[in-house]
Amino acid sequence: MLNQARYAGASILLARKNFGCGSSREHAPWALDQFGFRAIIAPSYADIFFNNSFKNGLLPIVLPEAQVAQLFDEVHAFPGYTLTIDLERQVIIKAQGEELPFEVQAFRKYCLLNGFDDIGLTLRQSDKIKAFEAERLAKKPWLAHTLPG
Repeated sequence: MLNQARYAGASILLARKNFGCGSSREHAPWALDQFGFRAIIAPSYADIFFNNSFKNGLLPIVLPEAQVAQLFDEVHAFPGYTLTIDLERQVIIKAQGEELPFEVQAFRKYCLLNGFDDIGLTLRQSDKIKAFEAERLAKKPWLAHTLPG
């Protein structure tokens, strides 16, 4: 269905239960991101895919199966149908203005809102890392030397 003109430029993917099953590597979230998706709405996800999505800046939203089915019906029935995701408020805003709340862990929400991946989070501590390395080198100067070869 993604090859239909009415879905061109879509940034939210609707999916069925256990989405991402068999997609245990980062490549699946990368591919979805490169296609232009920023969020997925499904009743459930494969665990590894779910975690890798957050690590790669993709928001996997869990909604009850009946709500997802209703969204599928509405999208099918109304060409040009739009959804908006307000991550800060944790709601999906339907075309008619109805809001569907969703849950997301506070830390994951913080990372998504601020654009932090694991490396970005680590780099925020660069001053502490440099201080630790300097102290460690002062106490164990032999660690600065490498073996030839």
